[in-house]
Amino acid sequence: HPDDDVVIAKQRLAAGATVDTDAGPVVLAANVPAGHKIAIRARATGEPVRRYGQVIGFATASIAPGEHVHQHNLAGGALDQRVDVAVEGEPTRLRPASEIRTFEGYLRDDGRVGTRNYILVVPTVNCSATVVRMVGERFRDVTRDHPNIDGVVAIAHKSGCGLVAQGDDHRILQRVIAGYSNHPNVAATVVVSLGCEVNQAEPLVQLTVGPPYRAPSATPARPPVITIQREGGTRKAVEAAVAEIARLLPRVDAVKRTTRPASDLVVATNCGGSDGYSGITANPALGWAMDEIIRSGGTALLAETTEVYGAEQLLVRRARSEAVARKLLDRIAWWETYLARHGAKMDHNPSPGNIIGGITTVYEKALGGIAKAGTTQLVDVIDYAEPVKEKGLLFMDTPGFDPVSVTGLVAGGANVVAFTTGRGSVFGCKPAPSI
Repeated sequence: HPDDDVVIAKQRLAAGATVDTDAGPVVLAANVPAGHKIAIRARATGEPVRRYGQVIGFATASIAPGEHVHQHNLAGGALDQRVDVAVEGEPTRLRPASEIRTFEGYLRDDGRVGTRNYILVVPTVNCSATVVRMVGERFRDVTRDHPNIDGVVAIAHKSGCGLVAQGDDHRILQRVIAGYSNHPNVAATVVVSLGCEVNQAEPLVQLTVGPPYRAPSATPARPPVITIQREGGTRKAVEAAVAEIARLLPRVDAVKRTTRPASDLVVATNCGGSDGYSGITANPALGWAMDEIIRSGGTALLAETTEVYGAEQLLVRRARSEAVARKLLDRIAWWETYLARHGAKMDHNPSPGNIIGGITTVYEKALGGIAKAGTTQLVDVIDYAEPVKEKGLLFMDTPGFDPVSVTGLVAGGANVVAFTTGRGSVFGCKPAPSI
């Protein structure tokens, strides 16, 4: 950006080297690691330093052109910036149907489309997680005899009891399990219960067979429930669940892929192991792709509320309405209050790996992270694991911890995950493929 006070080293640079920049040549005062920042304008102590045309922090010492800019001379500090809401971002102009690209997907009865065809085995409680894993192991080679089934996925979790019934934790857990069970990439689900847990199977099943997310043409089949206490123990529960899946296999294997428009894609975006390159390479490339998906009538999801802090002004400017902008600002305020209660702050981010890779402050990390969201209008802000019901760019309130964040996005209905990384990160989230 022409207002930037720094540039990014594309490779390791040695002290004394001359770097040509738009602000003129600068001579490096010290070695600069790849991905790190070099000052191209002088900054006095306390003055803001800009990257992406936005403030990424404040100088903690005087900075001369050619100096390495990082934690020894730059820190977050308090931002005092005007936040204009819903002032830009017109509704996206969709491509003509003849120009929309296609993919091969599974059309479900409720009108949504899967990119995979799985059977899910899910526990109501941590006490039934072992049974679920044992059942999944029995079907490791399921594709050998059923080539149209991508697998039997066993999803375990560590919750489900010791909860306040219908408290926040319980409702979120129910929403996540129902979201996975109702997922467009899941053709059938088997629920495994212990029997005495707070997270009882029957209310969960009611959520699962409730109104589908979009224009229902049919109601999902009621998932079978295996209860360990009723079956008489672990081994008998495993055999009962295996028998239920065996009955489901022919029906699920009969489902075939058909050609579907890109408007049926719901893409979750997330980033991890980020570095100084992420915000100028992988993330804007993904943002461009999300713009293309949205112009084709599809849906893109941005998340990680704690990691848009310091960049929210750019998102709320693109909000469809003041109400949508307010929802995002309210969620950020909630996180600030929550962290303060535990003696923490938003700027405890970035992580040690981010810092080694050249990211100095949470503001810098956030500005690079939101590049994944492209340039289109922000149409809504939704709660964690809330079903996605709109087309276009949506924001989901999630923490910045990648496994938890993406779990919520997939539970919301994302049928593809696009995960960007700078330093390297390995991530998968069945039943959604992770690119």
